[in-house]
Amino acid sequence: MSAPNVVVIYADDLGWGDLGCFGGEDMRTPVLDRLAESGVRLSQWYSNSPVCSPSRASLMTGRYPAHAGVMSILGGSRHTVGLPHQGTIAEELGRRGYRTGIFGKWHLGAAHEYRPSRFGFDESFGFRAGCVDYYSHIYYWANHNPVHDLWEDDQEIWQNGEYLTTVIGERAARFIAENANRPFFAYVPFNAPHYPMHAPAEYVERFAHLPQDRRIMAAMIAAMDDAIGVILDALDAHGLRENTVVFFSSDNGPSRESRNWLDGEEVSYHGGSAGGLRGSKGSLFEGGIRVPAIISWPGMLPAGAVHDAPAVMMDIPPTLLEAVDGRPPEGDAFDGVSQLGAIRTAGGREAGPVAGERDLFWTHDGQWAVRRGALKLVESPQEGMTPPAVLGRALFDLESDPGEQTDLSEHMPDVVAELAQELSGFRARSDGWQRGWEVRSSVG
Repeated sequence: MSAPNVVVIYADDLGWGDLGCFGGEDMRTPVLDRLAESGVRLSQWYSNSPVCSPSRASLMTGRYPAHAGVMSILGGSRHTVGLPHQGTIAEELGRRGYRTGIFGKWHLGAAHEYRPSRFGFDESFGFRAGCVDYYSHIYYWANHNPVHDLWEDDQEIWQNGEYLTTVIGERAARFIAENANRPFFAYVPFNAPHYPMHAPAEYVERFAHLPQDRRIMAAMIAAMDDAIGVILDALDAHGLRENTVVFFSSDNGPSRESRNWLDGEEVSYHGGSAGGLRGSKGSLFEGGIRVPAIISWPGMLPAGAVHDAPAVMMDIPPTLLEAVDGRPPEGDAFDGVSQLGAIRTAGGREAGPVAGERDLFWTHDGQWAVRRGALKLVESPQEGMTPPAVLGRALFDLESDPGEQTDLSEHMPDVVAELAQELSGFRARSDGWQRGWEVRSSVG
Protein backbone atom coordinates (compact mmCIF):
# COMPACT_ATOMS: atom_id res chain seq x y z
CA MET A 1 0.00 0.00 0.00
CA SER A 2 1.27 3.49 -0.84
CA ALA A 3 1.83 6.15 1.80
CA PRO A 4 -1.52 7.17 3.32
CA ASN A 5 -3.17 10.50 2.76
CA VAL A 6 -3.77 12.53 5.91
CA VAL A 7 -6.82 14.64 6.82
CA VAL A 8 -6.88 16.48 10.15
CA ILE A 9 -10.23 18.10 11.01
CA TYR A 10 -10.39 20.53 13.92
CA ALA A 11 -13.53 21.97 15.52
CA ASP A 12 -13.46 25.24 17.48
CA ASP A 13 -14.80 25.37 21.06
CA LEU A 14 -16.57 22.01 20.67
CA GLY A 15 -17.33 20.43 24.04
CA TRP A 16 -17.10 16.86 25.25
CA GLY A 17 -20.89 16.51 25.18
CA ASP A 18 -21.50 18.14 21.80
CA LEU A 19 -21.40 15.02 19.59
CA GLY A 20 -23.82 12.13 19.41
CA CYS A 21 -20.99 9.58 19.55
CA PHE A 22 -19.72 11.22 22.77
CA GLY A 23 -23.09 11.24 24.51
CA GLY A 24 -24.73 14.40 23.16
CA GLU A 25 -28.30 13.13 23.20
CA ASP A 26 -29.77 16.33 21.73
CA MET A 27 -27.22 16.52 18.91
CA ARG A 28 -27.47 15.01 15.43
CA THR A 29 -24.00 14.30 14.09
CA PRO A 30 -24.48 11.30 11.78
CA VAL A 31 -21.27 11.88 9.79
CA LEU A 32 -19.02 12.04 12.85
CA ASP A 33 -20.92 9.16 14.43
CA ARG A 34 -20.16 7.06 11.33
CA LEU A 35 -16.53 8.19 11.44
CA ALA A 36 -16.34 6.88 15.01
CA GLU A 37 -17.90 3.59 13.90
CA SER A 38 -15.25 3.24 11.20
CA GLY A 39 -12.37 3.94 13.57
CA VAL A 40 -11.34 4.54 17.16
CA ARG A 41 -12.96 6.90 19.63
CA LEU A 42 -10.31 8.44 21.91
CA SER A 43 -12.07 8.77 25.25
CA GLN A 44 -9.31 10.51 27.21
CA TRP A 45 -7.91 12.85 24.60
CA TYR A 46 -6.68 16.28 25.63
CA SER A 47 -5.90 19.58 24.06
CA ASN A 48 -2.55 21.05 25.13
CA SER A 49 -4.32 24.24 26.16
CA PRO A 50 -7.82 25.41 27.07
CA VAL A 51 -7.68 28.20 24.47
CA CYS A 52 -7.32 28.36 20.71
CA SER A 53 -3.83 29.47 19.68
CA PRO A 54 -1.62 27.44 22.04
CA SER A 55 -3.58 24.26 21.28
CA ARG A 56 -3.10 24.84 17.54
CA ALA A 57 0.62 25.45 18.05
CA SER A 58 0.93 22.02 19.70
CA LEU A 59 -1.05 20.36 16.93
CA MET A 60 1.24 21.89 14.30
CA THR A 61 4.59 21.37 16.05
CA GLY A 62 4.19 18.34 18.34
CA ARG A 63 5.43 20.46 21.25
CA TYR A 64 4.07 21.97 24.43
CA PRO A 65 2.78 25.48 23.64
CA ALA A 66 5.61 27.22 25.49
CA HIS A 67 8.17 25.02 23.74
CA ALA A 68 6.60 26.12 20.46
CA GLY A 69 6.88 29.76 21.55
CA VAL A 70 3.17 30.31 22.09
CA MET A 71 2.74 30.76 25.83
CA SER A 72 -0.64 32.45 25.61
CA ILE A 73 -2.04 34.69 22.90
CA LEU A 74 -5.00 35.48 25.13
CA GLY A 75 -3.79 37.60 28.02
CA GLY A 76 -1.52 36.76 30.92
CA SER A 77 1.80 38.35 31.70
CA ARG A 78 3.20 37.07 28.41
CA HIS A 79 1.58 36.84 25.04
CA THR A 80 2.57 35.90 21.52
CA VAL A 81 1.51 37.56 18.28
CA GLY A 82 2.21 34.48 16.16
CA LEU A 83 3.92 31.12 15.93
CA PRO A 84 7.71 31.57 15.76
CA HIS A 85 9.15 29.97 12.68
CA GLN A 86 9.96 26.29 13.27
CA GLY A 87 9.23 22.87 11.85
CA THR A 88 5.58 21.81 11.50
CA ILE A 89 3.76 18.65 10.51
CA ALA A 90 3.01 20.33 7.17
CA GLU A 91 6.72 20.86 6.52
CA GLU A 92 7.55 17.30 7.53
CA LEU A 93 4.95 15.85 5.18
CA GLY A 94 5.96 18.25 2.42
CA ARG A 95 9.49 16.89 2.61
CA ARG A 96 8.00 13.42 2.10
CA GLY A 97 6.36 14.46 -1.16
CA TYR A 98 2.92 15.43 0.18
CA ARG A 99 0.84 18.27 -1.21
CA THR A 100 -0.27 20.28 1.80
CA GLY A 101 -3.26 22.55 2.32
CA ILE A 102 -5.08 24.35 5.14
CA PHE A 103 -8.75 25.28 4.88
CA GLY A 104 -10.27 27.28 7.73
CA LYS A 105 -8.99 29.04 10.84
CA TRP A 106 -5.23 29.55 11.21
CA HIS A 107 -5.00 31.68 14.42
CA LEU A 108 -1.24 31.38 14.71
CA GLY A 109 -0.56 34.94 13.63
CA ALA A 110 -2.66 37.36 11.59
CA ALA A 111 0.26 39.37 10.25
CA HIS A 112 1.69 38.59 6.82
CA GLU A 113 4.92 37.17 8.25
CA TYR A 114 2.93 34.45 10.06
CA ARG A 115 0.92 33.31 7.02
CA PRO A 116 0.46 29.53 6.60
CA SER A 117 2.71 29.38 3.53
CA ARG A 118 5.68 30.12 5.81
CA PHE A 119 4.95 26.96 7.77
CA GLY A 120 4.85 24.36 5.04
CA PHE A 121 1.43 24.80 3.44
CA ASP A 122 1.34 24.77 -0.36
CA GLU A 123 -2.25 25.99 -0.43
CA SER A 124 -4.38 27.91 2.04
CA PHE A 125 -7.93 29.20 2.27
CA GLY A 126 -9.56 30.79 5.28
CA PHE A 127 -8.93 33.42 7.90
CA ARG A 128 -5.87 34.17 10.00
CA ALA A 129 -7.18 35.67 13.24
CA GLY A 130 -9.37 34.22 15.99
CA CYS A 131 -12.88 34.51 14.59
CA VAL A 132 -14.98 36.13 11.90
CA ASP A 133 -18.62 36.70 11.10
CA TYR A 134 -19.78 33.56 9.28
CA TYR A 135 -21.34 35.50 6.39
CA SER A 136 -19.35 38.72 5.98
CA HIS A 137 -16.03 37.18 7.10
CA ILE A 138 -15.29 40.33 9.08
CA TYR A 139 -13.72 40.49 12.54
CA TYR A 140 -15.44 43.19 14.57
CA TRP A 141 -15.16 42.33 18.27
CA ALA A 142 -13.53 44.00 21.29
CA ASN A 143 -11.85 47.36 20.60
CA HIS A 144 -10.84 46.56 17.05
CA ASN A 145 -12.09 48.30 13.96
CA PRO A 146 -13.91 45.93 11.61
CA VAL A 147 -11.36 43.97 9.59
CA HIS A 148 -12.16 41.72 6.65
CA ASP A 149 -10.23 38.45 7.07
CA LEU A 150 -10.60 35.92 4.26
CA TRP A 151 -7.62 34.76 2.21
CA GLU A 152 -6.75 32.39 -0.57
CA ASP A 153 -3.03 31.73 -0.37
CA ASP A 154 -1.61 35.24 0.10
CA GLN A 155 -4.46 37.12 -1.60
CA GLU A 156 -7.46 38.64 0.13
CA ILE A 157 -10.71 37.37 -1.39
CA TRP A 158 -14.39 38.24 -0.96
CA GLN A 159 -17.24 35.74 -0.71
CA ASN A 160 -19.87 37.88 1.00
CA GLY A 161 -22.98 36.07 2.09
CA GLU A 162 -21.54 32.54 1.83
CA TYR A 163 -21.74 30.53 5.05
CA LEU A 164 -18.14 29.88 5.97
CA THR A 165 -18.57 26.39 7.45
CA THR A 166 -20.03 25.14 4.18
CA VAL A 167 -17.37 26.89 2.10
CA ILE A 168 -14.54 25.37 4.16
CA GLY A 169 -15.87 21.86 3.57
CA GLU A 170 -16.24 22.48 -0.17
CA ARG A 171 -12.72 23.92 -0.51
CA ALA A 172 -11.17 21.01 1.36
CA ALA A 173 -13.08 18.54 -0.83
CA ARG A 174 -11.85 20.33 -3.95
CA PHE A 175 -8.26 20.05 -2.72
CA ILE A 176 -8.74 16.30 -2.28
CA ALA A 177 -10.14 15.93 -5.80
CA GLU A 178 -7.31 17.95 -7.33
CA ASN A 179 -4.65 15.86 -5.56
CA ALA A 180 -6.25 12.43 -5.77
CA ASN A 181 -3.27 11.01 -7.66
CA ARG A 182 -0.60 12.01 -5.16
CA PRO A 183 -0.27 11.89 -1.34
CA PHE A 184 -1.75 14.91 0.40
CA PHE A 185 -2.22 16.47 3.81
CA ALA A 186 -5.44 18.43 4.31
CA TYR A 187 -5.70 20.40 7.55
CA VAL A 188 -9.30 21.54 8.00
CA PRO A 189 -9.72 23.74 11.11
CA PHE A 190 -13.38 24.79 11.11
CA ASN A 191 -14.37 27.88 13.11
CA ALA A 192 -17.61 26.17 14.18
CA PRO A 193 -19.08 26.25 16.74
CA HIS A 194 -17.08 29.31 17.93
CA TYR A 195 -19.01 32.57 18.29
CA PRO A 196 -20.67 34.50 16.66
CA MET A 197 -23.64 32.18 16.86
CA HIS A 198 -24.62 32.03 13.20
CA ALA A 199 -26.36 29.19 11.38
CA PRO A 200 -28.47 28.94 8.21
CA ALA A 201 -32.23 28.78 8.78
CA GLU A 202 -32.45 25.26 7.36
CA TYR A 203 -30.24 24.00 10.18
CA VAL A 204 -31.92 26.03 12.90
CA GLU A 205 -35.28 24.58 11.86
CA ARG A 206 -34.00 21.05 12.49
CA PHE A 207 -33.71 21.85 16.19
CA ALA A 208 -36.84 23.90 16.82
CA HIS A 209 -37.59 21.70 19.84
CA LEU A 210 -34.45 22.83 21.71
CA PRO A 211 -33.99 25.97 23.85
CA GLN A 212 -32.73 28.93 21.81
CA ASP A 213 -29.10 28.80 22.87
CA ARG A 214 -28.78 25.03 22.46
CA ARG A 215 -30.72 25.24 19.19
CA ILE A 216 -28.15 27.54 17.57
CA MET A 217 -25.27 25.45 18.85
CA ALA A 218 -26.87 22.27 17.48
CA ALA A 219 -27.47 23.96 14.14
CA MET A 220 -23.85 25.12 13.86
CA ILE A 221 -22.55 21.66 14.72
CA ALA A 222 -24.95 20.01 12.27
CA ALA A 223 -23.70 22.31 9.50
CA MET A 224 -20.12 21.35 10.34
CA ASP A 225 -21.09 17.67 10.39
CA ASP A 226 -22.53 18.03 6.88
CA ALA A 227 -19.38 19.83 5.70
CA ILE A 228 -17.25 16.99 7.06
CA GLY A 229 -19.51 14.66 5.11
CA VAL A 230 -18.59 16.53 1.92
CA ILE A 231 -14.90 15.95 2.71
CA LEU A 232 -15.39 12.23 3.39
CA ASP A 233 -17.54 11.88 0.28
CA ALA A 234 -14.66 13.32 -1.77
CA LEU A 235 -12.37 10.62 -0.37
CA ASP A 236 -14.91 7.94 -1.27
CA ALA A 237 -15.51 9.36 -4.75
CA HIS A 238 -11.82 9.03 -5.60
CA GLY A 239 -11.31 5.66 -3.94
CA LEU A 240 -9.07 7.15 -1.25
CA ARG A 241 -10.91 6.39 1.98
CA GLU A 242 -9.19 3.09 2.73
CA ASN A 243 -5.75 4.68 2.49
CA THR A 244 -6.45 7.94 4.33
CA VAL A 245 -5.85 8.65 8.00
CA VAL A 246 -8.65 10.93 9.24
CA PHE A 247 -8.28 12.55 12.64
CA PHE A 248 -10.98 14.72 14.21
CA SER A 249 -10.88 16.72 17.44
CA SER A 250 -11.49 20.14 19.02
CA ASP A 251 -9.06 22.85 20.10
CA ASN A 252 -10.54 23.16 23.61
CA GLY A 253 -13.76 22.85 25.59
CA PRO A 254 -17.01 24.79 25.15
CA SER A 255 -17.05 28.55 25.59
CA ARG A 256 -18.89 30.43 28.34
CA GLU A 257 -17.64 33.82 27.15
CA SER A 258 -19.94 36.82 27.25
CA ARG A 259 -19.41 37.16 23.48
CA ASN A 260 -21.68 34.15 23.12
CA TRP A 261 -24.70 36.27 24.11
CA LEU A 262 -27.50 36.03 21.60
CA ASP A 263 -29.34 39.03 20.14
CA GLY A 264 -27.59 41.39 22.55
CA GLU A 265 -29.46 39.99 25.52
CA GLU A 266 -27.64 40.22 28.84
CA VAL A 267 -27.92 36.47 29.35
CA SER A 268 -24.85 34.27 29.21
CA TYR A 269 -24.96 31.70 26.43
CA HIS A 270 -24.65 28.13 27.68
CA GLY A 271 -25.15 26.22 24.45
CA GLY A 272 -21.93 24.19 24.49
CA SER A 273 -21.73 21.10 26.67
CA ALA A 274 -18.76 19.69 28.55
CA GLY A 275 -20.71 16.46 29.00
CA GLY A 276 -20.65 16.51 32.79
CA LEU A 277 -16.99 17.52 33.07
CA ARG A 278 -16.11 20.47 35.26
CA GLY A 279 -15.05 23.77 33.70
CA SER A 280 -15.10 25.22 30.19
CA LYS A 281 -12.86 27.01 27.72
CA GLY A 282 -10.03 28.77 29.58
CA SER A 283 -10.07 26.30 32.48
CA LEU A 284 -7.61 23.53 33.34
CA PHE A 285 -10.43 21.48 34.79
CA GLU A 286 -11.39 18.62 32.47
CA GLY A 287 -14.14 20.57 30.72
CA GLY A 288 -11.60 23.02 29.35
CA ILE A 289 -9.03 20.55 28.05
CA ARG A 290 -10.57 17.08 27.54
CA VAL A 291 -12.03 17.06 24.05
CA PRO A 292 -13.80 14.60 21.75
CA ALA A 293 -11.42 12.87 19.33
CA ILE A 294 -11.72 10.22 16.62
CA ILE A 295 -9.13 8.60 14.38
CA SER A 296 -10.06 6.41 11.43
CA TRP A 297 -7.87 4.49 8.98
CA PRO A 298 -9.91 1.60 7.53
CA GLY A 299 -8.05 -1.67 7.37
CA MET A 300 -5.16 -0.39 9.48
CA LEU A 301 -6.98 0.59 12.68
CA PRO A 302 -9.85 -1.24 14.42
CA ALA A 303 -13.41 -0.14 13.70
CA GLY A 304 -15.85 0.85 16.41
CA ALA A 305 -13.20 0.62 19.15
CA VAL A 306 -12.45 2.87 22.12
CA HIS A 307 -8.97 3.84 23.26
CA ASP A 308 -9.02 4.84 26.92
CA ALA A 309 -5.41 5.85 27.63
CA PRO A 310 -4.65 9.56 28.19
CA ALA A 311 -3.04 11.29 25.22
CA VAL A 312 -2.68 14.87 24.06
CA MET A 313 -2.72 16.95 20.89
CA MET A 314 1.07 17.23 20.58
CA ASP A 315 1.06 13.45 19.97
CA ILE A 316 -0.56 13.92 16.56
CA PRO A 317 2.55 14.91 14.52
CA PRO A 318 4.62 11.89 15.64
CA THR A 319 1.57 9.62 15.28
CA LEU A 320 0.99 10.75 11.71
CA LEU A 321 4.66 10.45 10.81
CA GLU A 322 4.71 6.87 12.08
CA ALA A 323 1.65 6.14 9.93
CA VAL A 324 3.44 7.62 6.91
CA ASP A 325 6.96 6.26 7.50
CA GLY A 326 6.10 2.96 9.14
CA ARG A 327 8.16 3.71 12.24
CA PRO A 328 8.05 6.23 15.12
CA PRO A 329 10.10 9.41 14.60
CA GLU A 330 13.56 9.39 16.13
CA GLY A 331 15.25 12.22 18.02
CA ASP A 332 13.84 14.88 20.30
CA ALA A 333 12.05 17.18 17.86
CA PHE A 334 8.71 16.44 19.55
CA ASP A 335 7.45 16.57 23.12
CA GLY A 336 4.61 14.31 21.98
CA VAL A 337 4.95 10.60 21.30
CA SER A 338 3.34 8.45 18.64
CA GLN A 339 0.10 6.83 19.76
CA LEU A 340 -0.27 4.66 16.68
CA GLY A 341 0.75 1.40 18.36
CA ALA A 342 -1.52 2.09 21.32
CA ILE A 343 -4.46 2.95 19.07
CA ARG A 344 -3.94 -0.22 17.05
CA THR A 345 -4.38 -2.26 20.23
CA ALA A 346 -7.77 -0.67 20.98
CA GLY A 347 -10.40 -3.37 21.10
CA GLY A 348 -7.83 -6.12 21.67
CA ARG A 349 -6.04 -6.05 18.31
CA GLU A 350 -2.37 -6.94 18.69
CA ALA A 351 0.03 -4.42 17.23
CA GLY A 352 3.12 -2.38 18.04
CA PRO A 353 4.22 -1.23 21.49
CA VAL A 354 1.94 1.00 23.52
CA ALA A 355 3.41 4.39 24.42
CA GLY A 356 4.77 4.38 27.93
CA GLU A 357 3.02 6.15 30.77
CA ARG A 358 4.13 9.73 31.30
CA ASP A 359 3.17 12.87 33.11
CA LEU A 360 1.09 15.35 31.11
CA PHE A 361 1.25 19.08 31.87
CA TRP A 362 -0.86 22.15 31.16
CA THR A 363 -0.66 25.85 31.90
CA HIS A 364 -2.75 28.87 31.03
CA ASP A 365 -3.20 32.33 32.54
CA GLY A 366 -1.66 31.50 35.93
CA GLN A 367 -3.20 28.01 36.13
CA TRP A 368 -1.10 24.83 36.23
CA ALA A 369 -1.99 21.15 36.07
CA VAL A 370 -0.31 17.76 35.83
CA ARG A 371 -1.82 14.32 35.23
CA ARG A 372 -0.10 11.05 36.18
CA GLY A 373 -2.13 7.95 35.57
CA ALA A 374 -5.60 8.65 36.92
CA LEU A 375 -4.42 11.37 39.32
CA LYS A 376 -4.48 15.04 38.38
CA LEU A 377 -3.15 17.96 40.41
CA VAL A 378 -4.39 21.47 39.62
CA GLU A 379 -3.01 24.75 40.95
CA SER A 380 -5.00 28.02 40.89
CA PRO A 381 -7.60 26.67 38.44
CA GLN A 382 -10.45 28.77 37.06
CA GLU A 383 -13.87 27.56 35.99
CA GLY A 384 -13.56 29.34 32.66
CA MET A 385 -11.92 32.25 30.85
CA THR A 386 -11.90 34.74 33.70
CA PRO A 387 -10.41 34.80 37.21
CA PRO A 388 -10.57 34.45 40.13
CA ALA A 389 -9.12 31.03 40.76
CA VAL A 390 -11.60 28.84 42.60
CA LEU A 391 -9.07 27.21 44.91
CA GLY A 392 -5.34 26.98 45.55
CA ARG A 393 -4.42 23.37 44.91
CA ALA A 394 -6.49 20.22 44.53
CA LEU A 395 -5.96 16.56 43.64
CA PHE A 396 -8.51 14.47 41.77
CA ASP A 397 -8.83 10.81 40.83
CA LEU A 398 -10.18 11.02 37.28
CA GLU A 399 -11.02 7.33 37.11
CA SER A 400 -13.55 7.52 39.94
CA ASP A 401 -14.27 11.25 39.73
CA PRO A 402 -14.04 12.56 36.14
CA GLY A 403 -16.20 15.53 37.17
CA GLU A 404 -13.49 16.65 39.65
CA GLN A 405 -15.81 17.11 42.60
CA THR A 406 -13.80 15.48 45.39
CA ASP A 407 -10.47 16.98 46.40
CA LEU A 408 -8.14 14.25 47.69
CA SER A 409 -5.19 16.48 48.56
CA GLU A 410 -5.63 16.21 52.35
CA HIS A 411 -5.76 12.42 52.12
CA MET A 412 -2.77 12.01 49.80
CA PRO A 413 -0.19 14.63 50.83
CA ASP A 414 2.78 12.60 49.56
CA VAL A 415 1.29 12.37 46.10
CA VAL A 416 0.51 16.09 46.13
CA ALA A 417 4.10 16.90 47.11
CA GLU A 418 5.53 14.67 44.39
CA LEU A 419 3.28 16.01 41.64
CA ALA A 420 3.81 19.59 42.81
CA GLN A 421 7.55 19.06 42.44
CA GLU A 422 7.06 17.74 38.89
CA LEU A 423 4.84 20.72 38.12
CA SER A 424 7.53 23.07 39.44
CA GLY A 425 9.99 21.48 37.03
CA PHE A 426 7.59 21.95 34.14
CA ARG A 427 7.10 25.59 35.13
CA ALA A 428 10.86 26.11 35.03
CA ARG A 429 11.12 24.44 31.62
CA SER A 430 8.26 26.55 30.29
CA ASP A 431 9.96 29.73 31.45
CA GLY A 432 13.19 28.59 29.83
CA TRP A 433 11.50 27.77 26.53
CA GLN A 434 9.73 31.11 26.47
CA ARG A 435 12.89 33.07 27.30
CA GLY A 436 14.67 31.20 24.53
CA TRP A 437 12.08 32.28 21.98
CA GLU A 438 12.18 35.85 23.27
CA VAL A 439 15.96 35.94 22.85
CA ARG A 440 15.73 34.53 19.33
CA SER A 441 13.05 37.06 18.47
CA SER A 442 15.10 39.98 19.80
CA VAL A 443 18.16 39.07 17.71
CA GLY A 444 16.23 37.93 14.66
